[in-house]
Amino acid sequence: MNLNVVELKAFVPARDFERSKAFYLALGFEVPWSSNDLAYVRYGPVAFLLQRFYVPEHAGNFVMHLLVENADDWHAQVVAADAAGAFGARIDAPQDRPWAIRDFTVTDPSGVLWRIGHNLPRAADG
Repeated sequence: MNLNVVELKAFVPARDFERSKAFYLALGFEVPWSSNDLAYVRYGPVAFLLQRFYVPEHAGNFVMHLLVENADDWHAQVVAADAAGAFGARIDAPQDRPWAIRDFTVTDPSGVLWRIGHNLPRAADG
């Protein structure tokens, strides 16, 4: 029996499909494949499926977590991409969290919340 997992992808909702694709492209993601209703969006080894589907309650409660090597560099990339000005994204400053992650939040054009962060060293167990 082979129960090895190859990949797990979320279906991320998009109120305005083309605008959402442009948002992710501006952040540095690639869209190697797209149809009228679905786009394969990736950054390096991680990916998700952007879908032409929008229910406000769903999008407003949808959260993606992107674990990176350096949250501050990612924050600089999001700011440099003018995500706030060009797409109306809400962007918070990076913060160290009690759960040993430094992260920041950015909200995409459909209201999907992204937490982008890196692990912090944990204090030695005493």
